[in-house]
Amino acid sequence: MMNIEEIEKRLIALEDQEEIKKLHQHYVGLMGNLEFDKIPELFEQDAIVEIRNHGAKQGLQAVTELFSEVSKRRKGIKEGHMAIQPDISIEGETAFGTWLIYILFSKPSVQWVQGVNECEYVKKNGKWKFRKLKFTRTNASQADMFP
Repeated sequence: MMNIEEIEKRLIALEDQEEIKKLHQHYVGLMGNLEFDKIPELFEQDAIVEIRNHGAKQGLQAVTELFSEVSKRRKGIKEGHMAIQPDISIEGETAFGTWLIYILFSKPSVQWVQGVNECEYVKKNGKWKFRKLKFTRTNASQADMFP
């Protein structure tokens, strides 16, 4: 039988996992809705982001510039982003996760991209943020399809 401390530890881990899922889903929602200016607030100060052809960017200023660049490439066309099959492990104030990502495009015709987000999260002042995020495209309806 578990004691109160063990139950509390398990409850905190479950709550942390749910908060990480919400953080990641919020990120995916902002991407799909072209709200790139809100994305940097989800990252810690020294975060590293690597999105396919853009290379790795480190630090909040570089991350902000990266999403500004991505915004210009999207040209106002909204997309459907889905993050599914999360696999999250928590080690104290740090967590690691992978997500299967699908991006659906409707213009000029229906197309799709499949990829994986590999992430590291950090909990500071009781709030989870991204420390690292790497998107790797694994498949697409067209070989030259962005992102």
